[in-house]
Amino acid sequence: MSTETEKQRWQRNFADLLQELRVAQTGVQILFAFLLTLPFSNGFTRTSEFQRDVYIVALIAAAAATAMIISPVAFHRALFRQGRKPELVRFAHRMASGGLAFMLISMVSAVLLITDFVLDRPIAFILSGLTGLWFLTFWAILPFSRRSWGEDDIDDDDDDPEMLSGR
Repeated sequence: MSTETEKQRWQRNFADLLQELRVAQTGVQILFAFLLTLPFSNGFTRTSEFQRDVYIVALIAAAAATAMIISPVAFHRALFRQGRKPELVRFAHRMASGGLAFMLISMVSAVLLITDFVLDRPIAFILSGLTGLWFLTFWAILPFSRRSWGEDDIDDDDDDPEMLSGR
């Protein structure tokens, strides 16, 4: 049995979430920066209307992902020293999940944009669909199918979905 207090557990959960968000934040910022510079490149004028529409989806999704992944920092600043760590952890968990969803949309859209530019559209759709499936496999299917891994481990209760969802 753990000697960790409930307050310490919430603090640890928040620290774990921040570490995860740092990884996601770097990836989404690099993608967002790439998308922000793309219209200023020489080849962008050769894009079709479809490709520009896909570009807008990728850009807006990257902006949404960036906002959601960084938002726990602003939320923490607003709640600093108010003793509301459980609320902060639940909020950060929701924002991280939403940010990853928008990041998935942005990444698949970026793949579609580039593959449609250099390949035939049917192949671009197939490769983009496979990319989306690849991400979903590692970001959703495998993690959710393996939620019961280590149920006997007493020190791994920090990922308890009831605790994170606030139930």
